[in-house]
Amino acid sequence: MPELPEVETTRRGIVPHVEGQRVTRVIVRDRRLRWPVPEDLDTRLSGQRIVSVERRAKYLLINAEVGTLIAHLGMSGNLRLVPVGQAPLKHEHVDIEFDSGLALRYTDPRRFGAMLWSNDPHAHELLKGLGPEPLTDAFDGERLFKLSRGRSAAVKPFIMDNHIVVGVGNIYATEALFAAGIDPRRPAGGISRGRYLKLAVEIKRILAYAIERGGTTLRDFIGGDGQPGYFQQELFAYGRGGEYCKVCGKVLREIRLGQRASIYCPGCQK
Repeated sequence: MPELPEVETTRRGIVPHVEGQRVTRVIVRDRRLRWPVPEDLDTRLSGQRIVSVERRAKYLLINAEVGTLIAHLGMSGNLRLVPVGQAPLKHEHVDIEFDSGLALRYTDPRRFGAMLWSNDPHAHELLKGLGPEPLTDAFDGERLFKLSRGRSAAVKPFIMDNHIVVGVGNIYATEALFAAGIDPRRPAGGISRGRYLKLAVEIKRILAYAIERGGTTLRDFIGGDGQPGYFQQELFAYGRGGEYCKVCGKVLREIRLGQRASIYCPGCQK
């Protein structure tokens, strides 16, 4: 599933080609996404100029002069730029055509993504209860420490909770916990303030670096410019169960936490 760095990479890739452009037509070939694509999307969006493209958590907010298209890439979706009129392939469900001669094409084999319309996106049901962005000052180790008190759940699902902080998905939670030396199985409420301060720093560092490197290429992900990410080549823990730790040489262990695979090093993480 595309995570925050992949979505931010997509945003940065499409911004130069989308912002300031006027929409000439919206073609919806299949409305059956996680929620149906609005039947009047073409009417609402055509003729409008795109003012900006923002990201909130894993959602892309394509802001028009009136209203916003909320896009989510789901488990296998991507947005990329193609010439207007380019023949669609299977699973290419939506085209947003611009007067520049380019179209923003949404592809989603599993159809678990979304394209929704809102006049007040930050108040939308999907966004209004989200926690702070991890790369802002609203998120830090003090927040993690305060919200973790009394919690018996494991620390990894805790930092992946979008009410605590958005965008720390399975890949980057695994890597941040490894970098901070914290066993993902430990109860969230039993971790000290000092260790949470370090963990927050590592979350910020790893997410920022992953964005710089273009995200992580996992099966389906491609950035908005059509290029893959490169952060996967530098993973220390995620996807490496049974391999040797790059730091201490011990064998990385794979367990299940919150119905997800989780990799950790028994030597480096306590």
